Amino acid sequence: MMRSIRALGMAAALLFIAGATASTVAPRNLVHLIDDAQDIVVGSVTAVTDGVDAEGVPYTEVTLAVGETLRGSQGDTMSFRQFGLLAPRVLPNGKTLYAVRPPGWPQYTTGERVLLFLTRPASQTGLRTTVGLEQGKFAITNNVLRSAATEGALFDGVDAASQLLSTEDRALMASPSAQYDANAFIAFVRRAVSQQWVETGSLRHAP
Repeated sequence: MMRSIRALGMAAALLFIAGATASTVAPRNLVHLIDDAQDIVVGSVTAVTDGVDAEGVPYTEVTLAVGETLRGSQGDTMSFRQFGLLAPRVLPNGKTLYAVRPPGWPQYTTGERVLLFLTRPASQTGLRTTVGLEQGKFAITNNVLRSAATEGALFDGVDAASQLLSTEDRALMASPSAQYDANAFIAFVRRAVSQQWVETGSLRHAP
């Protein structure tokens, strides 16, 4: 009984923190996304499930068939857990846990193709999400890459060493929306990561 109470308390505290984070997270441009991501992957969502772990923390688990790893451990599949249930859940003690995915956090659908900028897993829970919450998750449909976030274009406040940029890169950076040619955008991120543009200051926040 005490374990269930502790679990509910932990879940409630995490939900409060997550909700506060969702409402206060600052806009992230592409420099933020690359700099803060431990893993950057392109893949298709093959499963979305939820549960409560041994410590009573509610989670949604997302499994991907990985098409390309731009940063991080290589593999054909990848799974990660994000805070929050898909729907309220009745616990063995009869109480209902309402700790669902907080507003502003990314949601996933089986079959969708995505580009993800994933944070480092939390040290205590192992939970993780995308950098800037919705801002670090992109859906790809018919070679159009879209962000669920509406804070502005990903190249706002971004400067790059001109000698590194192709004509396609310049057109990409000049786009005023959060909608991009997926192949061009992924190619840009691939080069930025492999050539360490952010680390060397070649891709940086505009002065």
